[in-house]
Amino acid sequence: MFEILPSILSPRDLHGLSMEQLEALAVEMRRALCEVATSRTAHFASNLGVVELCLALHRVFDFSRDRLIWDTGHQIYPHKLITGRFARFGTIRTRGGLMGYPNPEESPYDLFMTGHAGCSVSTALGLASGDGLRGAGDRYAVAVIGDGALPSGIVFEALNNAGFLKKKLLVILNDNKMSICPRVGGLAEYLDTVRTNPWYRGFKHQAGELIKGVPMVGESVERMLTSVKDSIKTTLHGGALFEALGVRYFGPVEGHSLPNLIRYLELVKDEEGPILLHVLTEKGHGFKPAEADPVFFHTPAPFECDDECVVSIKKSSSRAYTDVASAAIGAALRRDPRVTVMTAAMCQGNKLEPVREEFPDRFFDVGICESHAVAFAAGQAKAGCRPIVDIYSTFLQRSFDQVFQEVALQNLPVVFMMDRAGLTGPDGPTHHGAFDLGYMRLFPNMAVLAPGDEHDLSAMLDWALAHDGPVAIRYPKAAVERHEGPRAVMELGRAETLAEGGDGLVIACGTLLGEALRAAAELRREGLEIAVVNARFVKPLDPGIADRIETAPWTVTLEENAVQTGFGSAVLEAVNDAGIHCGPIVRLGLPDRFVEHGERSELLAALGLDAAGIASACRRLAGRSPVPAGATADVVADR
Repeated sequence: MFEILPSILSPRDLHGLSMEQLEALAVEMRRALCEVATSRTAHFASNLGVVELCLALHRVFDFSRDRLIWDTGHQIYPHKLITGRFARFGTIRTRGGLMGYPNPEESPYDLFMTGHAGCSVSTALGLASGDGLRGAGDRYAVAVIGDGALPSGIVFEALNNAGFLKKKLLVILNDNKMSICPRVGGLAEYLDTVRTNPWYRGFKHQAGELIKGVPMVGESVERMLTSVKDSIKTTLHGGALFEALGVRYFGPVEGHSLPNLIRYLELVKDEEGPILLHVLTEKGHGFKPAEADPVFFHTPAPFECDDECVVSIKKSSSRAYTDVASAAIGAALRRDPRVTVMTAAMCQGNKLEPVREEFPDRFFDVGICESHAVAFAAGQAKAGCRPIVDIYSTFLQRSFDQVFQEVALQNLPVVFMMDRAGLTGPDGPTHHGAFDLGYMRLFPNMAVLAPGDEHDLSAMLDWALAHDGPVAIRYPKAAVERHEGPRAVMELGRAETLAEGGDGLVIACGTLLGEALRAAAELRREGLEIAVVNARFVKPLDPGIADRIETAPWTVTLEENAVQTGFGSAVLEAVNDAGIHCGPIVRLGLPDRFVEHGERSELLAALGLDAAGIASACRRLAGRSPVPAGATADVVADR
C-alpha cells in the first residue's frame, strides 16, 4: 500500500526521488492522513492542504540545519511523515504516541511546540537574528503561516520588526481562504482580491509561458521577469501592504504544483532581507469530501470511506458542555436584545453556527485576534450591551492584559465563556485549559464560576448576564452530566451540598463533581460517609466553606486546573484569613508540569482525578487500607 513513504527516513531521502516519485509520495502521504482520520479525531483538512508545500520546502532547504516553524502547528502531520516518524504515525494523538503538534522531544526538525496561531514570524525572526549573532548567519529561517492567522496583531509586530532588521527571513503565507471556518475581515478581502483579479492572473500565466519559452533560461532571466511581474502586481494590489513594512512580496503561487513550488522556493531562497511568498492552497486538497466541506473536515469525528469517497461518519450520541453553552447563549440573545456574542475564529469549535445564523447582527467573529475580541467587548459593554466572549481557555490567555485593563479595571459587564477548560484530551499541552482559574481570580471585580453539571452551566450564564460586573465561567471539553435532586438557587458566592457525611469533606470545583459523587458512593459502601460540596464559585468563595472545613476531620479540594493559584489555593487562603484551626487539607488538581496528550479519561486516571483516585486520597486521609485494586495509590497534596 505504501511503496515510497517507508523508505523516507529523513528529508535527505527526498533528493533521490524524481518529480514523478515525489508526486506519488504526496498521494501516499494523503493516504496515511486518511488512515489516521478514520480511526480517531485528528486535524485533517489543513494537513491535506500542505502536502506539496511540505515536500517542496524539505526538497529545497536542509532543515537539519536551516530553521522551519509551522504556524499553527496542527498542520504538522506531513512534516512528521517525512522526518523519520512514519513508523509511529499510527500513534498520533494517543497517550504515549506522537503529538498532534510539533514537539521538540520527538524530533530535531521540530523547533517549537506551537499550538497558538500567529507566533511563527516572531520566532523565526528571532532564530535568524540569534543565528547571526552566534556566527551562523548562513542558515535560512522559514515561517509557514496561514491566512487565518495573518491578522493576529503579533504577526504585524513581527513583520514591522523584520522590515527594520533586514534579516534573511522567508515567510510562507499559506492562503487557503480558511482558518477553521472561512476567514473574516479586511485582510481576507484583500487576499481574495489578489486571488481573483483576472488581469493579474492572466499576466501571471503569460509570464510563466514566456519563461518556459526562453531557450536555456537562466536564473537571471527568470528573476528579471519575476521582478517585472511583481512590480506590476504591487501597483495593482498593494503587495505594497507588505512592501511598506520592508518585506518583499512574491506571488501568488499555485500551491499544489510541486515543480512550480520548488522553482519559486529556489528563486526566493537567496534573496536578501525578509521575503513573503504567497502560496495558494486548498484546504482538504486531494480528498473530495474535505474539499467540499473543509469546515467539517478540519477535525472530523472518525469516519469510514468507500472506494467512491462516500463518507460515513461515526457519530457520537453524547451531548457536550459546549452544546449546552451554545444553547444557553442562543436563549440569552432571544431573551435580551442587549446581549451579543463574539468568538475568535472558533465559531465551529464553540458550536455557535446556529447563533450566527439566527442573530447575524449580534454575532461577531473577529478572527484569530483574542486581544481585540476582549477590548471590542469592553467597548460594547460601555455602550450598554451585554457581550459574551466565547473563547477557549488556552486562547483567552492571549488577551490577559485586555481582561485586566479594558474589562476588570473598568468593572464592565463582560461575560467570559471559557470553553475547553481543564484537560482537552488528544490536543495536549498547547490546548489544555490549565491556568484560567489562577489568572482570572487575580483580578478585582471579577466573579469566577465553574459549573458542576449541565444544570449549573445554563443557570450560571443567566446569572452572569444579570450581574453588574465581569464574570468568567469555565467548562470542559467533555460529555455533560446532570445530577438529580433539588438544587440550590444560583446566588453570588454560594456553594451547594449534594451529599452529607461526617467522616470527611470533598469540595469539588467544576465538572469533576461527578467523579467526587461517584467516589463518595464507593466509600459509602465501605462504611465511610463523605460530604460532597459543589463549590460553583471560585471567586467570591462561599464563606460557609471555611465553616465546614473547621468541623470536618479532613478536606479534599478537587479541580481540573493547576493547583498553583487555583481553587484549592483559594480555599487555603480563605481558611487562613478566617483564622480557623482544622484537619489536613489535600489539594487535588493538575501538577506543576505540562500534562501530555491522551484521552481525557486516561489523563484524569493517571493524575488521580477520577473517582478511583479521589476515593484513594480519601482512604489515606481516613487511615483506611489497603487500597482496592485499580485505585490510584499515590495521591498527595500539591500533585
